[in-house]
Amino acid sequence: MGKDPEIQNLENSIKVAKFSLATSETYRDDYGQSNSSTEWHSIVLWRGLAELAEKYLKKGSMIFLEGKIKTRSFMDKNIEKRFVTEIIGDSPFMLDKPEIKQGSMLNRVAN
Repeated sequence: MGKDPEIQNLENSIKVAKFSLATSETYRDDYGQSNSSTEWHSIVLWRGLAELAEKYLKKGSMIFLEGKIKTRSFMDKNIEKRFVTEIIGDSPFMLDKPEIKQGSMLNRVAN
């Protein structure tokens, strides 16, 4: 993750979390040189998934995410039509080990 999730509380207590996520690939070109490329994606999580993101995800977290790609349009400050493509996540899976806080029940069980 490229940044901490930005959490918004909408009407009717609906939460939405937005953050950036990178995907990278490494490949060899025709000359045997190793190359890599990174692409950044805008991620949106709704309701319960947004609450989980708020509690457990932070910049640098590694996650596996499935979702659908959506493109939407909006008018910017200069009244120009802009487009944004986002991934609406529906099944994030945390790849990091959970941090065990000092004094927590998990800490006592782990030790």
